[in-house]
Amino acid sequence: MAEKAPKRRWYVIQTYSGYENAVKEDLLRRVESMGMQDYIFQVIVPEEPYIEKTKDGKEKEKIRQIFPGYVFVEMLVTDDSWFVVRNTPRVTGFLGSSGGGTKPVPLPEEEIKPILLKIGAITKPKYDYLLGKSVQIMSGPFEGQIGKVISIDVDQEKLIVEIDLFGRGTPTEIAFNQFREV
Repeated sequence: MAEKAPKRRWYVIQTYSGYENAVKEDLLRRVESMGMQDYIFQVIVPEEPYIEKTKDGKEKEKIRQIFPGYVFVEMLVTDDSWFVVRNTPRVTGFLGSSGGGTKPVPLPEEEIKPILLKIGAITKPKYDYLLGKSVQIMSGPFEGQIGKVISIDVDQEKLIVEIDLFGRGTPTEIAFNQFREV
């Protein structure tokens, strides 16, 4: 039976605390020098700014690691890409890997997405252009119905669509992944 091709996923690598950015730079250099650009795509160290008050009362903006000791890597896991990451200086291993050459466990989409949104690596999709337009519901109890978009909630990732039920326009809430434009 043929093995399925690996898929781009996010993984968490453990590092010595305080060396996250050094590991990121080392890993990016190794990717470049070893020609692994088709396997290792992004390396991020989630950081956030914060305000610290100095002794004289002045405010100073600083940056702190959101996850000290961890670096996030988007990659296709193959023997070679796993070896490159695992043998980068100051990398102690993959989170979710029991060691002994076992492949790491990728982060679920619902866990990495909020992190990427928080640091600005991705943005929420804008669906404002859909207001007043027709969409087809692709899943759920109203699958196949066509309705008009009357409201968009980007934070909750939902649309309010008015569909025709029993001859009346009925507002129905659907998720962003439950429709297609018509």
